[in-house]
Amino acid sequence: MTSTDVHKDVEDSGPSGYAAARLRLLQEGARSGPPRRSALSDLTDDWLSGLFTAGAEALRGVSLIAVGGYGRGELSPRSDLDLVLLHDGSDSRAVAALADRIWYPVWDLGLALDHSVRTPAEARKTAAEDLKVQLGLLDARHIAGDLGLTAGLRTAVLADWRNQAPKRLPELQELCAERAERQGELQYLLEPDLKEARGGLRDATALRAVAASWLADAPREGLDDARRRLLDVRDALHLTTGRATDRLALQEQDQVAAELGLLDADTLLRQVYEAARVISYASDVTWREVGRVLRSRAVRPRLRAMLGGGKPVAERSPLAEGVVEQDGEVVLARAARPDRDPVLPLRAAAAAAQAGLPLSLHAVRRMAAGVRPLPTPWPAEAREQLVTLLGSGQPTIDVWEALEAEGLITQMLPDWERVRCRPQRNAVHIWTVDRHLIETAVRASEFTRRVHRPDLLLVAALLHDIGKGWPGDHSVAGEIIAKDVAARIGFDRDDVAVLAALVRHHLLLVDTATRRDLEDPATVRSVADAVGSQGTLELLHALTEADALATGPAAWSSWRGSLVADLVKRVAAVLAGDDLDEPEAVAPTAEQERLAIEAVATGSPVLSLRAQTEPPTVVEGQPAGDPEPLGVELLIAVPDQPRVLPAVAGVLAVHRLTVRTAELRALDLPDGVEGSVLLLNWRVAAQYGSLPQAARLRADLVRALDGSLDVAGRLAERDAAYPRRRGVVAPAARVTVASAASRHATVIEVRAQDAPGLLFRIGRALEDAGVRMRSAHVSTLGANAVDAFYVTDGKGAPLGAGEAASVARKLEETLRG
Repeated sequence: MTSTDVHKDVEDSGPSGYAAARLRLLQEGARSGPPRRSALSDLTDDWLSGLFTAGAEALRGVSLIAVGGYGRGELSPRSDLDLVLLHDGSDSRAVAALADRIWYPVWDLGLALDHSVRTPAEARKTAAEDLKVQLGLLDARHIAGDLGLTAGLRTAVLADWRNQAPKRLPELQELCAERAERQGELQYLLEPDLKEARGGLRDATALRAVAASWLADAPREGLDDARRRLLDVRDALHLTTGRATDRLALQEQDQVAAELGLLDADTLLRQVYEAARVISYASDVTWREVGRVLRSRAVRPRLRAMLGGGKPVAERSPLAEGVVEQDGEVVLARAARPDRDPVLPLRAAAAAAQAGLPLSLHAVRRMAAGVRPLPTPWPAEAREQLVTLLGSGQPTIDVWEALEAEGLITQMLPDWERVRCRPQRNAVHIWTVDRHLIETAVRASEFTRRVHRPDLLLVAALLHDIGKGWPGDHSVAGEIIAKDVAARIGFDRDDVAVLAALVRHHLLLVDTATRRDLEDPATVRSVADAVGSQGTLELLHALTEADALATGPAAWSSWRGSLVADLVKRVAAVLAGDDLDEPEAVAPTAEQERLAIEAVATGSPVLSLRAQTEPPTVVEGQPAGDPEPLGVELLIAVPDQPRVLPAVAGVLAVHRLTVRTAELRALDLPDGVEGSVLLLNWRVAAQYGSLPQAARLRADLVRALDGSLDVAGRLAERDAAYPRRRGVVAPAARVTVASAASRHATVIEVRAQDAPGLLFRIGRALEDAGVRMRSAHVSTLGANAVDAFYVTDGKGAPLGAGEAASVARKLEETLRG
């Protein structure tokens, strides 16, 4: 469909002709992206121009103006029409009638309309009072009517903007910062707002406004392409959903990817993240330049007076060889030669991070354009500068991003390309893979005093998830990559082996501590065999904590920390030569012993509830906050009998209590007390509302154990009462047998989407399989449940291989059914 055909349709058929032409345009497969947005704007211009002309035959001193995105000629399928009817004030009644003849046909077609009727003076006054209005008017474009009136307003608005820039740009920067605080960073969100999140379309528009002020300008390279990419994604989102939305919801990402001809939703997110990263980095550089210019303007008159009218010379302070500080940034010294100094990028980056200063955009681009590649293996200085950069704490992040923006990271570490901007579809993770690696290094820098080889800790932090860009187990793939990278960086053979082991086993400690029985010698010995030495264990302990802290709030707690520390202590003893073949039974606490004796005496379950808190997060230079609530510790002692686990789990589910962690074990009673007691130590939290009373929980538990409380029926009734909400389809549950995990029991691992009643279903299925529960270790990471159950046959022996596989298969079928 040509522009002539469009114009003819609009002329011949009025609003219905516009609607038909618009629909044909949006359904055209051959035209998308900027051409379609431009064609849709032209089509809409023609229609609105016709409406304006038909209602203003004798009207003078009036014009119709497009502002905002429509003013830029960038109409997405469901975009608002942002219009201003500008008039000279000579005939307000006629202008009001004209406005009705334009606005009502727009509304009749169901199009969103943002409109105003103003004189030039009113428009300028409103812009002076409302920054958003002024930003919209910066993109004002004439559609119909008095061209001189439109041109006069544009000239005046631009002049006002430039004259008021020293005042308005800080306001705009604050507006962007507030929006980023509310919406988060587009380059890391799994369901990002393409417009409002930091690095989105609003920030791209803000950069245009800064450029229009003539005070500073954004880096141009890649910025237009990044903006175009986000607009293309928004177009596809509008077309697939049929709604005017900017939020890229999980359930719509596959459709949007298909609309854009992309492989899958991960490819889509990666492109969105790359675009957002370009815009975010450009914003950082631009706002830094705005601040520098404004400070310079404030100081320059005084300096000129002191220097007798001469031009002031910026002070340059040496930081490292070839690197100096100037005007709050790290720049290259005049004598620096990137083409002869391959270590210069790392030296400049390390100096900047150590000084807590940003790297100058000009310096980074100069190095990217002319630096000589590092030899293989790297010289010792390059390796030392990398370690210094990684150990500099929080400033490392901005410096690393500056290097990455200009391609210097992938030039030095080619394997980085596979993890760059790679999304992690896991609610526990809050960062992309590459940002998580840098965050882990930042966290690891806090632990360098705990280890003998901080350099190995920091490099392992940088590489521990490098295998996520490859198929298969990322720890196995990462081990291979880590060996290659470590050798290229210049570590010797022994250090390469340690780094490879750290990457291969970076999940070993936390997985074992939270999913295995630490009293079982086989558990501890398997970890000792994998780790191999005290030095590697020390490094792995620090890496484990840094990794978890850099993952997100759900990945670490004082409880997990204490379990990992306990495991490390036991493994260290084995590595030191201690014998753990006959572990000592853990003595019960006074509270546990009291409950156990009462349970034996009464022949029924007894329990206690106690609030738990975690020590407050301590930030250097800030006062400690209040302790953070972890939930409630539920301690239950039950005379040993069948169906304890499903009964307790079911009662908790009925009372809408979420199980965060759970442990079940048999308790040795004091001498003279006959009977066998199971002890359940769980951490729970109310889904909403307050916790139920302990007496009520106990009463329902008694009923569940004797069969008078139909837990399954209660849960089924509640599920039926609530309609299923549309959402992300979770991966199917997976049940495996962990061979050789214990000499005393068979370990069955369950990984599934956490849901009310999940533990009840697992416990009932295991009981139905005729196995006995020796202990259970339950943990929840975000929306994922990761549980391990130590089971035996009726005689207390581990299950045979065939029987174990059969139990696992039936349990998996139950959870998937």
